[in-house]
Amino acid sequence: MPHIAIISSSVRMGRNSHRTALYFKNFMESGNLASVEILDLLEYNFPIFEERLRFFEKPTTEMLDFAAKIKAADGVLIVTPEYNGGYPSSLKNVVDLLYDEWRKKPVAICTNSAGPFGGAQVITSIQFSLWKIGAWTVPAMFPVPKVQEAFDENGVPVDQAGMDKRATVFINELLWCVEARKRMVT
Repeated sequence: MPHIAIISSSVRMGRNSHRTALYFKNFMESGNLASVEILDLLEYNFPIFEERLRFFEKPTTEMLDFAAKIKAADGVLIVTPEYNGGYPSSLKNVVDLLYDEWRKKPVAICTNSAGPFGGAQVITSIQFSLWKIGAWTVPAMFPVPKVQEAFDENGVPVDQAGMDKRATVFINELLWCVEARKRMVT
């Protein structure tokens, strides 16, 4: 069974996109699709980016832990809010912190917003950053408009059947890329 790391990238008070991360964890685990771990950037509380991990003389335990979890994951699902057309600095921080860990790693991107477009504007900027460091971005999108209304605080969707239908297509694309990478690397 593949192992998927979900990055919950919002560190704001009252954040809503974490609900989406909880939903995907439950969706994949209950469907027996993958083992899943949420890497909550709020819990990591990384300092502002200074340098890539490999150049740190004394990296923190948290940095090493995060890097090991990304490296060990078969695929990564990033759940990010859209802030003024971009993604949060907490996410940019960890994208830039790592390098080899991202190389050819299948990465699916789920965008969230409080408005009607679901964070669609953020997708190209995060994809470009991941592409520049050699990650393999999955060619599927999962925008969540009005995220505060789409899930409760535990990640239970208001429209379970509709959300699950969309998630099936999205997660199957991620899992296909994970399997393709596995066949290419082996």
